[in-house]
Amino acid sequence: MFHTIESAIEWIESVKRFGDKLDLSRMELACKILGNPEKKLPVIHIGGTNGKGSTVSYLKHILLEQGYNVGTFTSPYIVRFNERITYNYNDISNEELLYYINKVKELSEKVFDAHGQVITFFELITLISFLFFTDMDVDYIIYEVGLGGRLDATNVVAPMITGITTIGYDHMGVLGDTLPAIAKEKLGIVKQGVPLCTTVNNEDLMPIFEQYTKLHNSSFFKVNTDDIKVKEYGTITSFVYKNELYKISMMGNHQPNNASLAIEIIHQLNAMHLSRVSLESIKVGLINTYWPGRMERFGNVILDGAHNVEAALVLKESMETYFKDHTIKVLYTSMADKEYYDIIKIIEKFAHEIYFTSFDYARCETAENLFQVSDFGKKYLRENAIDALHELKHLKKKEILLVTGSLYFISYIRKAL
Repeated sequence: MFHTIESAIEWIESVKRFGDKLDLSRMELACKILGNPEKKLPVIHIGGTNGKGSTVSYLKHILLEQGYNVGTFTSPYIVRFNERITYNYNDISNEELLYYINKVKELSEKVFDAHGQVITFFELITLISFLFFTDMDVDYIIYEVGLGGRLDATNVVAPMITGITTIGYDHMGVLGDTLPAIAKEKLGIVKQGVPLCTTVNNEDLMPIFEQYTKLHNSSFFKVNTDDIKVKEYGTITSFVYKNELYKISMMGNHQPNNASLAIEIIHQLNAMHLSRVSLESIKVGLINTYWPGRMERFGNVILDGAHNVEAALVLKESMETYFKDHTIKVLYTSMADKEYYDIIKIIEKFAHEIYFTSFDYARCETAENLFQVSDFGKKYLRENAIDALHELKHLKKKEILLVTGSLYFISYIRKAL
């Protein structure tokens, strides 16, 4: 039994990330021992390659504005471990987290002793959320898929509605190396008779979406890009979705899409009489939404966790939209298992200077290797990320420092800011 939150988190973070086989057998076994709490929770399940966290946050703030009690489960964390699990406006407290870590520690020992199975890190966090939300007075819990969908630990839930944001290339060693293969993994969160909303607009993938939802007798609602018309990008971005004007304060060309998906999910919940959310609550909730590490601004420093090609392309569009008349300096690192060659080539198209760095994290690629990949004219090597930040953050009025490449890196840099 752990007596301090520090020792409890140290233990859970030491547990291996992935099981010997990627399936739901350990989760199903653990949930059965617990009495299947996951089947009784009022879940909205959000998957996709990019934009999941923002969509979760839009939904959360809309539902909170209406007066509902709302839980969220997201990953990874940016500021502190506790933010993976929230209730209304608060992260799970240290006292609560310590209590539930001790619960799942006991459970994991029981599963190992009886079945020889090791419950993984992400599975343990997911189980903690089931126990926590079972004990709370929740109207809705919004679950963000961790990896893929079909075999993700969160996919034991019985959702009232599902959402898929985008389909792009990421985690290809696990999910497949074609968009149809990745789409099928993401679509694994669709359940029998449960509606799906999506902002995926790739026409080549639509037959797969239609076939999968038909097979599961699931209503399918596609948010068409033609229905989203951006009026103005800025500190406040205004856009029209289905002839209604909305405003958001989160930066990024992709945010009207994420917000529109949240709007559509709320519309469908209302239509099924599973919620009663007013247009006013939708509008106020959207403009109040905030999500750290996604085009997040600290003066002239921008933090964005773009870690795959699709996210890098959106980041390029956003930087060219918001800062087209600025000098852009980029502080970049990447996890070694990401497609950093292609990402660097995208960054080279809009950056004026690129500083390659690394930080103390097991999966991080070396600054030297990243530097060598680039043939950019103004590229620089900075081994120490914090020293580089202190060097570069003194900016002139028309200069921007963009820190990007990984959400883990953003978390590390954000603390220093």
